[in-house]
Amino acid sequence: MIESLFKEQKAYFKTDQTKPYAFRLEMLKKLKTMIESNSEAIEGALKIDLGKSPFEAYTTEVGFTLHSVNMAIRNLKGWMRKKRVRTPIYQLFTRSYVMPEPKGTVLIIGPYNYPFQLIIEPLIGAMAAGNTAILKPSEFPKATEALVERLINETFDPAYIKVITGDHTVTSKLLDHPYDHIFFTGSTRVGQIVYEKAAKHLTPVTLELGGKSPTIIDETAPLKVAARRIVFGKFINAGQTCIAPDYIYVQETVKDAFIKVLKETINQFYPDDHTFGSIINERHFDRLTSMIDPSKVAYGGQSDRKTLHIPPMVMDHVTRADDVMKEEIFGPILPVMTYQSIDDVISDLKAHEKPLALYLFTKDKAVEKKVFGSLSFGGGAVNDTLMHVSNPYLPFGGVGASGIGTYHGKYSFTTFSHMKGYVKKRLFADPPIAYPPYTKAKEALVRRVMR
Repeated sequence: MIESLFKEQKAYFKTDQTKPYAFRLEMLKKLKTMIESNSEAIEGALKIDLGKSPFEAYTTEVGFTLHSVNMAIRNLKGWMRKKRVRTPIYQLFTRSYVMPEPKGTVLIIGPYNYPFQLIIEPLIGAMAAGNTAILKPSEFPKATEALVERLINETFDPAYIKVITGDHTVTSKLLDHPYDHIFFTGSTRVGQIVYEKAAKHLTPVTLELGGKSPTIIDETAPLKVAARRIVFGKFINAGQTCIAPDYIYVQETVKDAFIKVLKETINQFYPDDHTFGSIINERHFDRLTSMIDPSKVAYGGQSDRKTLHIPPMVMDHVTRADDVMKEEIFGPILPVMTYQSIDDVISDLKAHEKPLALYLFTKDKAVEKKVFGSLSFGGGAVNDTLMHVSNPYLPFGGVGASGIGTYHGKYSFTTFSHMKGYVKKRLFADPPIAYPPYTKAKEALVRRVMR
């Protein structure tokens, strides 16, 4: 089935039917209608799979993708337009252009934590760029997987867009084919497998991975504001967010005050456990609970394996030696470490892999300049968390072990496009300087011009 589908999509792409503006616009509008008409069903599936509230389901998944598809619809003509660029003086009577063209047939592999948004968001870019696409949603959120399969496969011709479902063995078989681009969102470990398989076909990849994203709080930060924004960013989707604050580095002099206001904020935000999401499955529940050192829990209630519920938890007096600091948490556990000098923090972070995100809370512009100038990370925020991901005018992606490539907004279109450069030279003039025989006079002129 996979082999025949791949060949069918390749053949369909070669007909050039996906390339015209009118076709791309029509398909994006069909996708928009599909999302709008089924928003309640999508929110319901997310509630079943991850315990998401209607607010979280709409803002982080349904509304997020609607905003993106609307942006693509509004800007598609401009994104597709051939653009003239400057030409160096030594190329007389020549004009230069960049023309975006679709890459071909692409594979998009989605994760379990935002199972609708993170399969549809890259799809918007692939469609806008004029590609055909095979989608592989995560098998863990079963209700969302089944819904995405039904909606996409009922809406689009399978030769154009098709959802394939199944476990990791299906993903492995999908990766055996020579796509024109692979877009993967998930863990670093699986990302390495995807990258290795893609390399066999020289297939370009976008890898949206993760890592331990730090949050730094210095003594100038307004602690109540910092606590609100960190609690929001950490515990949305029960902490299962790739750019969630993974742990906190707080200046020693304000640590106790910050812990106090952090607890108050969690109580205020989550007075009822029923408003809090659940962990995706038992395997991840067990992984998370194994990280917890009960002697270091400063805040948190009882976890329930039957309901896959881990309440918001804060761990204090944490060091790099603790289990909770040895891998990305991806759950509602927030470790707190302290520091004395910002230089010590920078030195420690440089000794570890580059994170997908970094957050800094400070009023000190010198600290801001030092941190953002010294450290490499995918993206981040000063005095906020998460919100850079919701700005479609910013590129979103990792660096180093946290990912390869970017997307969102126009960056999604660019990711799934080949930016073809070419020149057009006039015929009425054909200066002989470029042609043999090469004289000393020609050489002298070239040396002057090409400086």
